[in-house]
Amino acid sequence: MHKLPLALFGAGGIGRTHIDRITRSGNLSLAAIADPSDAGKALAAQHGIRWFADHRSLLDAVKPQGAIIATPNALHVPMALDCLERGVAVLVEKPAADTVADAQKLVDAQARSGVAVLVGHHRRHNPINARAHEIVQSGKLGRLVSANVMATFLKPDDYFNTSWRKLKGGGPILINLSHEIDMLRFFMGEIESIQSVGSNAVRGFEVEDTAAAVLRFASGALGTVVLSDSVASPWCWDFCAGEQDIYPRQNVQSHFIGGTHGSLSLPDLALWHYPGERSWYAELMRSQSFVRHEDAYTRQLQHFKAVIEGSAQPLCTALDGLRTMQALMAMSQAAHSGQTVVCADLV
Repeated sequence: MHKLPLALFGAGGIGRTHIDRITRSGNLSLAAIADPSDAGKALAAQHGIRWFADHRSLLDAVKPQGAIIATPNALHVPMALDCLERGVAVLVEKPAADTVADAQKLVDAQARSGVAVLVGHHRRHNPINARAHEIVQSGKLGRLVSANVMATFLKPDDYFNTSWRKLKGGGPILINLSHEIDMLRFFMGEIESIQSVGSNAVRGFEVEDTAAAVLRFASGALGTVVLSDSVASPWCWDFCAGEQDIYPRQNVQSHFIGGTHGSLSLPDLALWHYPGERSWYAELMRSQSFVRHEDAYTRQLQHFKAVIEGSAQPLCTALDGLRTMQALMAMSQAAHSGQTVVCADLV
């Protein structure tokens, strides 16, 4: 069987996750690694593939059909632009960029080149979210009215031994919330504006440890997000969805979508609706979908393969990456200013 050759830029934690999934696939191969560290060089040797200290040398020598960019955020767009200039499709890890302006550069470059860009919001590829998206799109919920997200968890004290995690920009809004924002956009549509407040009352660091936000969607629906990395609780996607074995799985729900004809909770995919009269006096009926567990990162890579081969359109485009970043930065700005921030105003 022909295996599609992929290059990897960045051999850190998420890069190693991609390596694991590629090596376990039957139709993908790891062509080379670009990473300037000794650890990256050793990893390439371990897998018997070519190593390069910089991505341009790799692109010129190997000419892969696709590249996975799993480097620090500031390098995402410059590396992606080099790939697009050479006609190489890219899977860019989230966030797509470290600024809205750079995310716009990626959108513009993709439009000019016509080369595919897939942004690595892997939760879109989780079968739970794929089914939830189908349910929402089917109209079973009626007109969407509300969304509620809980993202509360407890980071250990030694997590903050790294000084930048105590400073502005190193907190849970910019580090942890991008997946929640992208999930909301996936289900609810575009986010128009955000009101938010932040607090550092628990740890007293410069950066927030808790935030709460109200989101207005373009449809008129509203959403709330409660976020904290200082709460001893099970209410977050990583704990209850079972995507990663490093977290003990909890039998709770973290995301709730409400509509005029039904409501859906996640990750259990429980659908609540009135079988007859729609009234708070009437009895609600509960039904539930069950999906086969599949690894979201594996599904994302197989989707990337299909995108490269032209049989699928990117599930999370460069424009999606830009819109998610605008909403994320809007929440951060609103939390610090106390003012409503319009997402489209961020450029």
